[in-house]
Amino acid sequence: MATALSRLPLLQPRTLAEALRLLRDEGPLVPLAGCTDLYVGLHFGTVREPRFLDLQGLRALRGIRRHGETLVIGALVTYSELIASPLVRRRLPILAEASRWVGSPQIQNRGTLGGNVANASPAGDTLPVLAVAEATVLLRSVDGERRVPFGALYTGYRQTVMRPDELIVAIEVPPVEGRQWFRKVGTRAAQAISKVVMAAVRAPHPRVALGSVAPTVVRAPRTEAVLAGGGTLAEAQAVLVDEIQPIDDLRSTAAYRRRVAANLLAQFWSDTRRRR
Repeated sequence: MATALSRLPLLQPRTLAEALRLLRDEGPLVPLAGCTDLYVGLHFGTVREPRFLDLQGLRALRGIRRHGETLVIGALVTYSELIASPLVRRRLPILAEASRWVGSPQIQNRGTLGGNVANASPAGDTLPVLAVAEATVLLRSVDGERRVPFGALYTGYRQTVMRPDELIVAIEVPPVEGRQWFRKVGTRAAQAISKVVMAAVRAPHPRVALGSVAPTVVRAPRTEAVLAGGGTLAEAQAVLVDEIQPIDDLRSTAAYRRRVAANLLAQFWSDTRRRR
């Protein structure tokens, strides 16, 4: 069956080591797995490099497991697998919740967590979750491994610190203490790009992260500091709307995004209040 990739050069390594060697020696190559974003880019002509590296057959990039107290999620784990995983639902339930809001069941079956991270869209639904979870991104090349804190991964709109010869191998998540919370606001409940997406953790020092309000997914440290210091919700909301950098685009306006972000902060604070 012909596909969007049928007439384009596609390299299919059998092992992770082979894939890394091809990236080094045959690059530049575009890694592909679920292709839920890549096919869109091909359709609209935004994919710059016409040569591809197929990662689908690499078992080393799959699986969800514990390593000590760390939750380790392979880069090729799909949204459907995140939703179904008892380990994810127990350790990081907001990641399973965010995955339920990604596209349709067909996209959830194909799309991967590593792809969402590498795509670097500020609207990526799982990215605020990884930000408040203070995850680490495990990168590998022929030369070795390096671990990049999630908060240091993005340098600008759809830009990361990854080198062309590196692949995302896994996402590592330490234990998250506190009540977790996630909300996505879009045009409709499914198959819609978020207008604002927020993940948060209520703990002695709260964590708040948002997508679709800046060139990258962002934490809100000034807002967190107000909440941690016993400031009022109104004070925290005022800081938040000043802290984010939304824009006007086809999906929404900056003013609307600021108002929604403030409302989501209030909902988070109310929903996670400890009740007797």
